Amino acid sequence: MTDRVLCFGEILLRLAAPGRELLLQTPRLDVHVGGAEANVAVSLAAFGHASAMAGVLPANPLGYAARDALRRHGVDTTALRFDEGRMGLYFYTTGAGHRPSEVLYDRAGSAFALAAADTYDWPALLADTRLLHLSGITPALGPATAQAALEAARAARAAGVLVSFDGNYRAKLWAAWDGDPRTRLHALLLETDLAFADHRDIELVLGIDGDASLSARDRFTAAAGAAFAAFPRLQRIATTTRAQASVDHHRLGAMLATRDGALHVRDGIELGGIVDRIGAGDAFAAGVLHGLLAGMDDADSLAFGQAAACLKHYLPGDASLASAADVMALLNGERLDVRR
Repeated sequence: MTDRVLCFGEILLRLAAPGRELLLQTPRLDVHVGGAEANVAVSLAAFGHASAMAGVLPANPLGYAARDALRRHGVDTTALRFDEGRMGLYFYTTGAGHRPSEVLYDRAGSAFALAAADTYDWPALLADTRLLHLSGITPALGPATAQAALEAARAARAAGVLVSFDGNYRAKLWAAWDGDPRTRLHALLLETDLAFADHRDIELVLGIDGDASLSARDRFTAAAGAAFAAFPRLQRIATTTRAQASVDHHRLGAMLATRDGALHVRDGIELGGIVDRIGAGDAFAAGVLHGLLAGMDDADSLAFGQAAACLKHYLPGDASLASAADVMALLNGERLDVRR
């Protein structure tokens, strides 16, 4: 077994209005390659891990360009394949002040969404892999991808490969088809070792109503306890906490609960002058995974994940390119003078 991490999901193009403009306020869009799982793969590669991406891209210049973007950042793309279909897109408008950011999906009928579940050779794809990373976005895209994600998780379990799963609940995607998210996400969590989920994700999957009068910490603790009881393989649950004064000023904390009853809590870090918050959750997941894979304890892994997520807010694009040294510099409180 190696330290290779395989991420499975759809690679997207983000078409964003420049600066703080509305879509097509001027006839120009900025393009970034992204996708929840791809963002984790890029960030783990930046941390020095052998990360790989599995999925399907369209056999056209857009698909090849997306693959090449991951290659440039050190991600192994040999598990990607190309097929007929279109490129998944999403359009993004960055908010400002008290005007929220907006996402418009355009990914129906993509090459990834249409790929049959039985076209993935999971024993081969998972060879020499230590961890498989999935997210709740993949099963939200349709029956084929939902089945593929479940088969990937079950194949990983059979091969002794760890499974991490990021809830990433996207109501707009689930609403496009009668996908029964509770049942499908429940099945995936049964195969999961480490979940990135907040109390809302857990309550949705378990069909429970949380106590809204509880503090965020207590509600997460209660939800985590219910999740550990429902999913016997689950060992850890991690989440960020976010308070927003405006689009540009947030406070980002983090929590991690373990099956043995431990709860690690990181106080919020003030974030002002945010550049780009997209992908911050993926940076958090990659940071926690890096810590655990590198042998850090739970508390230090959570701290690393929180710091990685904070740095992502100051990097344009979907994926964080911060190195482990960059994250440690923030954790160690290094000065912000120009590095010369």
